[in-house]
Amino acid sequence: QVHLVESGGGLVQAGDSLRLSCAASGRTFTNWFMGWFRQAPGKEREFVAGITWNMGTPSYAESVKGRFTISRTKAENTVYLQMNNLKPEDTAVYYCAARPMSTRNYSYWGRGTQVNVSS
Repeated sequence: QVHLVESGGGLVQAGDSLRLSCAASGRTFTNWFMGWFRQAPGKEREFVAGITWNMGTPSYAESVKGRFTISRTKAENTVYLQMNNLKPEDTAVYYCAARPMSTRNYSYWGRGTQVNVSS
């Protein structure tokens, strides 16, 4: 059974940094795409960043480009989201998700980790 477990959230001030981790288990992720999403209160869930498991090719939402960096460690089956220069509008629950490269639908989701950024 596949599990995605996020960690690293917390309460920080604007301008601070956080690193989120997503520990993935239960299968090999060759030819999969790993994504980070977020959902703020009263808003729809939105894509933040993603990375191809094989080559480590990243992609980002415009709102986080230049501030967030996604990476993965194959040996530890872990995906990271380094978040720098955090803004109050980054406050949300952050979710890790995984999908096969051949589809656009995410097959697995974590339970999320809360990030709160105070001004």
